[in-house]
Amino acid sequence: MSAPISQSEANNKPLMVDLALQGGGAHGAFTWGVLDRLLEEPMIEIEGISGTSAGAMNAAVLIDGYAAGGREGARSALEAFWTRVSDAARFSPFRRGPIDILMGRWTLDASPAFVALDIAGRLISPYDLNPLGSNPLTEILSDCVDFDRLAKAPIRLFVTATNVRTGQGRIFENHEVTPDVLLASACLPFMFQAVEIDGEPYWDGGYAGNPTITPLVRDCAADDTILVQINPVERTGTPRTAREIVNRVNEVSFNATLLKELRMIAVLREVANPGVCEGALWGRMRVHRIANAAMNDLGYSSKMNAEWDFLAYLRDEGRKSADAFMRAHRSDIGVRSTLDLETLLDI
Repeated sequence: MSAPISQSEANNKPLMVDLALQGGGAHGAFTWGVLDRLLEEPMIEIEGISGTSAGAMNAAVLIDGYAAGGREGARSALEAFWTRVSDAARFSPFRRGPIDILMGRWTLDASPAFVALDIAGRLISPYDLNPLGSNPLTEILSDCVDFDRLAKAPIRLFVTATNVRTGQGRIFENHEVTPDVLLASACLPFMFQAVEIDGEPYWDGGYAGNPTITPLVRDCAADDTILVQINPVERTGTPRTAREIVNRVNEVSFNATLLKELRMIAVLREVANPGVCEGALWGRMRVHRIANAAMNDLGYSSKMNAEWDFLAYLRDEGRKSADAFMRAHRSDIGVRSTLDLETLLDI
């Protein structure tokens, strides 16, 4: 039995959606796969993208590629970006050990370089470890994104970074985004020096929103938002090792603001009077999520694994997850939410 046709499909109109892209280092290659699959959908038109960290980089690359060459231009740009990331890490000391390779594990837990960095990061400031503040992503972003073209691109971009002084998130839009803005959005304070923008220091946007939903509600007309989630909300068992505890603390803190915004949508959906107040904008938002249980099996250290085989694996998992979502929920876009937000009302 074929799936029912949505109202937008029946009218032969594009399904306008916004995308919300989480960050997570190399795990962002999963989002690459999701985007690659969604760009194959002729009935989906992207109005705006909110992204943090790797999600922000995926968003900027997609939007610039789309401005240059449409859907295929966006797909090619994403592949070129992740290829550059992998090439830059080819001689990195952060590599899997022989046993992990033999066992098919993607973790870097046994990598001497990662273990040394993990310990040093808790004892030594990045201002001492990396006094020049160098980051290989600076050159990659400058080469892969035309920021003048991005400023005028038809798809709206919202990048979140956290102001170190105030602790508040700042949203950067297309015309404000530079390589430094994207690096700031991905700046983990135990690994990198704060990135200064307009005289203010910034850290990873995940502390303020991973990603931030607010600009998609306020500044975009689409009532459907597809969240690409790569950080697990729930994990079974209690973390016991120091590394497991740090990993879970990061996941909880980086998901907290997102869950708060989703709960706000659920609350306002219950009480908002459509067309009367800003709350109605939140209340009518339809939310969908693309995720994959396989991400729960990947630990913190694998976020630094930029081996091409790993990135390709995540890309393929992202494509499969997006394909499964479209098969199951294509007819729901433009009609109803497919993410059960009511469960958040009990929090």
